[in-house]
Amino acid sequence: MGITSDKTMTQRHTFAIAAAALAAAALISLTVHAADDKKAASAAPKPALTVTTTTPQTTPLPLKITANGNIAAWQEAIVGTEANGLRLAEVRVNVGDVVKRGQVLAQFAPEMVQVDLSQMRASIAEAEATLAEAAANAQRARELQATGALSAQQISQYMTAERTAKAKLDWQRAAFKVQQLRLQQTQVLAPDNGVISARSATVGAVLPAGQELFRLIRQGRLEWRAEVPANELVRLKAGMPVSVTPGNTGPITGKVRMVAPTVDEKTRNGIVYVDLPASPDARAGVFARGDFEIGAVQGLTLPQSAVLLRDGFSYVLRVGPDSKVAEAKVTVGRRVGERIEITGGLTPDARVVASGGGFLGDGDTVRVVSSTPAATAPTVTATK
Repeated sequence: MGITSDKTMTQRHTFAIAAAALAAAALISLTVHAADDKKAASAAPKPALTVTTTTPQTTPLPLKITANGNIAAWQEAIVGTEANGLRLAEVRVNVGDVVKRGQVLAQFAPEMVQVDLSQMRASIAEAEATLAEAAANAQRARELQATGALSAQQISQYMTAERTAKAKLDWQRAAFKVQQLRLQQTQVLAPDNGVISARSATVGAVLPAGQELFRLIRQGRLEWRAEVPANELVRLKAGMPVSVTPGNTGPITGKVRMVAPTVDEKTRNGIVYVDLPASPDARAGVFARGDFEIGAVQGLTLPQSAVLLRDGFSYVLRVGPDSKVAEAKVTVGRRVGERIEITGGLTPDARVVASGGGFLGDGDTVRVVSSTPAATAPTVTATK
């Protein structure tokens, strides 16, 4: 009985020791695994940046011909004086004024012409009296012709005097009309509706006939005279829309009126005349740049924020399956709004960083969030 009890106690003691050893081994294993997991976690690369991705989208790209040229008046009229040797008494318009056809622009002093008119009236009255006397004498001579009381020579003299008096009266009346015309010419009238573009008239000046007083932009119409290479002229037709940008102002939509039939021998450029609508930004003499819209084609585009410029080349950052970025050189083409055409170096299914690529380097790991949706590019100015 005592021997059995001691043996049992010994077995229990052995089992206890073995259990303790197993527990210790399990604890050591857990500790080692935890350390390994912690080490592995610390060894994993941390994302350098949280980014969104995008893919190239097919976008309609407008085809345009870009040209330069000057804005000029459609037609310019020179308004001068027809009255000779008169004093300019009044100038009623200035540069920039809008005038209507027949409006008085300037007034010459009419006193000298009015005096001449009075003299001509007196001369006409005298010529009428002379003609009346000569006509009466000629009539009496005709009545006496059959009686022989007057010689043929005397009768001829009376009739000649009548014709001479009538001719003098006609001359006086014509001279009177000339003076009336001179009186009308003391008022300088606008030949057409338009805008005064230049003024050389000075009050008090005594001017000869033909002296320029004003320049007038007829009907206020302006045109853009674009210089286009000869090989591009055949692609332009009357009625085509044109986007014209004068200086640093906003664009103005014009329309092709005419393509010049000749080309400059030195520059090999032809002039294309584009009608412009009334706009405060368009002024005669201003240099302008414009685009002729001749059609559209399909092309792959990316947001401009996705394309980086480094060392004179264009790059994008492709995102791989392991969330690492790789720098890829691409070739670019036209720009359409906020998008840029990709002509080479990228496949249509490539994922690229949509923005913020300037803070990343080749091989960096990123955290990718939901991709940016494809945007429909607006049809705006593009360069060819």
